Formats: sequence, structure tokens, C-alpha cells
Amino acid sequence: MSFQNIAEIIKPNQDEMHRQRFVSILRKKVLMDFASDMKTVYENKVEPKFEKEYGRKPSDGKEIRKLMLDEPIFKAWSSLRYNAQMMTWWSVQSSIERNLNKLVEAATQVLNNKPTGGSLELNAKTQIPKEITELDIHLMPGCFHNEYLPNDVAQGALYHYGTTVFSGGLPHRKDSKGGVARSIANYLDIKYPKWKPKRILDLGCTAGANTKPYAEVFKNADVHGIDVGAPLLRFGHAHAETENIKIHYHQRNALNSGFPDEHFDLITSSFFFHEVSVKDTEKIILECYRMLKPNGLMLHMELPPSDFTDAYYNFYLDWDAYYNNEPHYLKFRELDFNKLLTKSGFKKDKIEMIRIPNYDTTPESEFCSVARGEESFRRDHGNGAVWFTFGGWK
Repeated sequence: MSFQNIAEIIKPNQDEMHRQRFVSILRKKVLMDFASDMKTVYENKVEPKFEKEYGRKPSDGKEIRKLMLDEPIFKAWSSLRYNAQMMTWWSVQSSIERNLNKLVEAATQVLNNKPTGGSLELNAKTQIPKEITELDIHLMPGCFHNEYLPNDVAQGALYHYGTTVFSGGLPHRKDSKGGVARSIANYLDIKYPKWKPKRILDLGCTAGANTKPYAEVFKNADVHGIDVGAPLLRFGHAHAETENIKIHYHQRNALNSGFPDEHFDLITSSFFFHEVSVKDTEKIILECYRMLKPNGLMLHMELPPSDFTDAYYNFYLDWDAYYNNEPHYLKFRELDFNKLLTKSGFKKDKIEMIRIPNYDTTPESEFCSVARGEESFRRDHGNGAVWFTFGGWK
């Protein structure tokens, strides 16, 4: 019996297709061209004026933000960026709403038959964090958890299709789906050719794009993904099954996952922790340490800590903390990652903080050379050229 791939059901009409292309191009213009112009204004006007008055350069991103708030170019750039973010979701909503019954039917059919042998475990009693119930994170209407009809997948579809538009105009996101996990999994496979994790956990897996590559690279591994949003998991499960990728999805909160002690060889996540409070981040890292097997690896992809980047780039990155409904973003980046990890049980000499090249856009010879330690990766962080990861071996 064949099953329709849930990610191929929606066919945007001509107006929707052109609207989505426009939004992708607009985002590229804002995040690259216009952002470059804004940095030029800062370097040629704002910073010299501050240095002349105070005898020093601005010390951090917060100080730069105060200076830039009154600059017309920042006001225009910020307004355009905010509206482009909203337009990202709007550009795909109509096609999702028009096809929602088909999407639900496809997901339900796959769930009832499980063609690949993966699984979907839902629990309506799962604790949904306050930052999710009270905010539309990323300005995404309905956030990750809202449901509009039985067995709903709308938010999963919105996240899947919306992030395609979101990344479509960026030069380092040619294959945007799963690029983080594809990079990490291939990096680990090349760097540690004899290490073959048997059981893998992906925290905050959303619709599963960054869960699937672990199953594809480590083909004999038992791969699990957890998230609090049922519509995301339904969509992700259906998508993986119809692509013949066996993954076990669970509706669980990472604060108390319910998995046994020393259960996983690899625990990972992608863009997860900056959505979580610092207090909960510490608890989740402890939970990861508990679940990790001896000699197992925890490696999370995240935004770089503020002390890893210069003051201006911190100002640029932290825009999301103020305007994109990501209230924990800034405080997370200010964490002392070494202290966070050692406090959770990881020994100092076992801590890993690795800048991993983007697998999809880095020449294979260069990627392999970096993974083997034969050369360092010199490209700047930003727009997916390189992924910052942190964690450690138990």
C-alpha cells in the first residue's frame, strides 16, 4: 500500500507561489543587503561618534542597541525584518487551510499503518511551557501546540512550509531542511568512524527535519524525537514514514523526559535552548546527563555565546530577543557554557564546543578535512555558513 507524502500534498497556486518567492527575496534583501548598509552606518557614523565622546568603543551588543535605536536605518531595517517575518507565515497559511483536511487524512492513514515501523506517542497531559502557551514564538501564528480539529497537523505544516520560505533566500541554505543535523551527523561520522551510536535522542524536534538526518547517517540507530507540540509530531511522523525513515516521536517535555538512566549514546538538538529559560536550561542539561550512557555524547547546536562573537554581531543577533517573541534568547547567549556543563556533571576535559561547517554548502574535501582535524574552519558564523555546537562526552 502506498501513502502520499504529507510534505507534497500542498500545491500553492500561482499567487501563493509568487508571494512566497517575494517574501524569500525580501528576507534576503533585509538580512544581507540592508543589514550590510546598516553596519556601514554604524562603522562610519555611530561608532566614531561614540568613541570621540567616550574615548572607547561600545563594549557590548546592549550598548550598541541603545545607540542604534534612534538611527533611521535601524528603524527601517527592524520594521522590514519584523514584517518579513510575519509575511513568511502568512504566505503559506492560505494553502495549508485549503488543504488541511487532506493533510490530516494523510497523517492519520500513515499513523494507522506505520509503513516504516516508526511510532508516534502522544500525551495530552504533557506540560506545555508558559513561553509557548503565552507567546507565538518566531511570530508564528498558533505557535507549536494549538489544534483546530481532531488529529490536527496545521502547526506542523505551518512550521514545515514556513521555514522553507524563511530560509529560501539565504545563500547558505540551499537545502534548508535538516541542514543542521545533516552537518552534525556527517561531522561525527567522519571524525569518529568507529563510534556508532545505537540510540539517539533529539530534543525539541519540532516537525522532524533535523531529526531525520541522524537516522539516515547512523542507519542502525534507534532514533527518537521529543517535543511538546502534538501537531508538529503528527506531521513529522507522517513525513518520516512516507520517506521510509524510521523514527519514534514522543510528546514529552524535555524537563522530565521519562526515559531511563543511561539510555542514549547521542543526545542532540537544533535551535532549541534559546527558547528555554536559563533555569530550565540548567535542568534540561542535567536531564541529558542522566539519560546519557557512559562514553556517550551530548552535542547541541545553538546560537554562539555572546563572548564568542564581537559586540556588533551580538547586537545583530539579539534583535530576536526584543522583536521575535523569544524572551530567553539574550540571557541564554550570556551563559557561561563551561560552567553550565561542569555543573551538570561533565568533566572539563570532556567538554566540546565545535564550529561545524554547513554540510550542504561546504566542498566535501574541506568538510572532511575539518572533521578530521586537518584544518580549522575559518568562515564566520551567520546565515547558516557554520553551526556552533556545545556539549560533552560522559
